[in-house]
Formats: sequence, C-alpha cells, structure tokens
Amino acid sequence: MSRSLRRGILAATAVAFSLFTVSACGAGNEADTNQVRPDNAGTSVGKIKIQNVNVITQAEGSEGPAVVSAKIFNTGGTAQTLESVTVSPQGVKAELSPAKGSGPVTIPANGSVILGGKGNAAATLDSPEVEEGGVTPVVFTLSGTGEVEVGALVMPADGYYERFGPSSQPTQSPTASPSETPEGTESPSGSETAPESPAGDEEAGAGAQEDVANGDEEPEGTPGD
Repeated sequence: MSRSLRRGILAATAVAFSLFTVSACGAGNEADTNQVRPDNAGTSVGKIKIQNVNVITQAEGSEGPAVVSAKIFNTGGTAQTLESVTVSPQGVKAELSPAKGSGPVTIPANGSVILGGKGNAAATLDSPEVEEGGVTPVVFTLSGTGEVEVGALVMPADGYYERFGPSSQPTQSPTASPSETPEGTESPSGSETAPESPAGDEEAGAGAQEDVANGDEEPEGTPGD
C-alpha cells in the first residue's frame, strides 16, 4: 500500500470518528436543552440596544398574566424613559413598573435596565394574545429613541425561562359566612367593648432606579460593539 493511500485512509477514519463524537454529544445533551441559554431576539437603534427579548407565559397548569423579559442598554449620555411596551399585532399594552418604588422605568445614561425576574423592573400583560412557541412583535417606545420593534419568541415559564417568568394567579379561598349572634344576650358589665384597631401597615421606601451594576438576576447578554 502506498504512503499517499495510507494517509488518505487515516484521514477519513479521523473525520468519521469526530463526526460520531459530535453526534453522540448532541444526543446526550438533548435532555438539558431547556437549561441552556438560547439565542434570543435583540436589536439596536441609535444609542439603545435591546437584547434577550421574550414573551413568557405561565408554566403548564398555571393561570395568570404573561411578562416581557429583556435587557435594555443605553450607551448614550442622556437617560431615557421606557414609555410603553406593546405586544402582538393587536398592540396589547404591558403594565410597566420599576424595580423599586413607583414611577416610570428609566434607562440611565451609559447603563441598563432588566425587565423580568426577581428584583427587576416588570412589563406585565394581563390579557396576552399570544401563542406559545410562536414569534410575536414587541414594540418598545423610549423617550429619546422612539419605537424599537423586535420579533420575540413566546415561551412558557419552564426551564431556563422560569426565573424570568410571571407569578401565577393566586387562588382565592372561599369566604366564610359570618355566624349569627343569639339575640337578647347582655354583657355582664352592661356596656359594649370597642374592637381594637389594627396596626397600620408600614410602607416600603421608594427605591432608586436600577442600573447595570445593581447585582440583580438578569438574562445573560452584553451590548455589542
């Protein structure tokens, strides 16, 4: 057998072995697909970059609202306000709330804001008109940049998406009927006792706007060049 023929056989054997190894690894990791961070939708307009955009619905067997998850970067020198987030061709408007306190969601200059997940700002859809597994348009309206549209994947709050998904709708317990008080019963002292007043609730202090260094849990992703 010539040297050139022997080299060709060895090269073909090496290629076949590498292909078998790759296919075997792919089959072994299939069960962990939901735990791997997917490549989610994102776009860039002017000084605003929006990454990891998803519409996350309730997990299977749960009822309640959906949320929009995303990370919004502001590379400009002026803060911008997130004025609205609308979802689906019907333009369903999300209810926006900052990470702490009340007021608008503000993307600080040279900073970022996270939508979705514990301790982050939220964009909640009470009546989402979306289909799981599909792609729906999401329009972010910012005070300086204007409208930014992204085609977002619609996924249930399972696997990787669970930590950024919505809270389930609380189940209301049945209200007990008040029992009847026997008539004609007098108190020993002849006077009625006034009920005690409940203690006042303490209000949480208003929080400052969040930025990229707030340490909250966030979707992975960094702004591109």
